[in-house]
Amino acid sequence: MASNHAINYEAVIPDILANLEVVHATMAQYDFDRKLVHLVELRASQINGCAYCVGLHTRQARKDNETNERLDHVIVWQRADCFSAAEKAALEWTEALTYLHADTEYGSIRHKLINHFSTEQIGVLTSAIAMINLWNRFQISKH
Repeated sequence: MASNHAINYEAVIPDILANLEVVHATMAQYDFDRKLVHLVELRASQINGCAYCVGLHTRQARKDNETNERLDHVIVWQRADCFSAAEKAALEWTEALTYLHADTEYGSIRHKLINHFSTEQIGVLTSAIAMINLWNRFQISKH
């Protein structure tokens, strides 16, 4: 008979989770805007329906002086004037790598990114998006 209890990953695979945290520490060593990382983490968490991560990344963003107005508008970033072209490109990349639609034109989105970010920064951004999607899945599996 299957159990309805969530798995406590921190107890059963602490070494794996610790190594995932090392990825975040490594990403933090790169020159990439922490506020933008919060925005993409929040957007991916909204898409994935991870309430825990939405709350966490909203709190972290506020701690790093992100405004409530911008946080409130992340969900409608395409129609909000409070985001720069660079931020919109990063949020579009976040959606492309989170939704994974077969007809997504990744090349055109990358072109927008290249107009605002170095290839190293795009690598960090892509890593941040990949990691939040991974963390979202751990949290969602506890629902």
